[in-house]
Amino acid sequence: MPDDVAAFLFAEARLLDQRRWQDWLGLFTADGMYWAPLGFDQPDPVNHASLFYEDALLREVRAQRLEEKRAWSQQPVTQAARIVGNILPLPDEDGDLMVASTFHMLEWRRDGQRMLGGQYTHRLRRTPQGLRIVLKRIDLINREDVQDTLETFL
Repeated sequence: MPDDVAAFLFAEARLLDQRRWQDWLGLFTADGMYWAPLGFDQPDPVNHASLFYEDALLREVRAQRLEEKRAWSQQPVTQAARIVGNILPLPDEDGDLMVASTFHMLEWRRDGQRMLGGQYTHRLRRTPQGLRIVLKRIDLINREDVQDTLETFL
């Protein structure tokens, strides 16, 4: 695993922990997707229900909502800390780097604290600006359970 890939994943988690949404959004390619399947081994987001499947516009809308000063759900703002580990290369796809990792996310909101965890799968592309996310897939370990609102980005 190239060192820059692990550093990229750690930096991505840090941007999210610091609520630096615009910087995080800039890590995606123009056509990049952010996806959390609902089912185990779900093959695609189009023919199956998902927890979310967001393109650039939907990610931007979510980021704006998280910064809205009058948003009741963000009073006080959600705080989170992520740990990313067990980073492993997967077979590359169409010249893009495929990477699997494990994550834990501790989230604190007005109504308490919760732990989320699972697997990330990143499809990364090398660009002149550095690595960019073509796809970030989040497979929560309890994805088939009833979910409380997934307000922030995982």
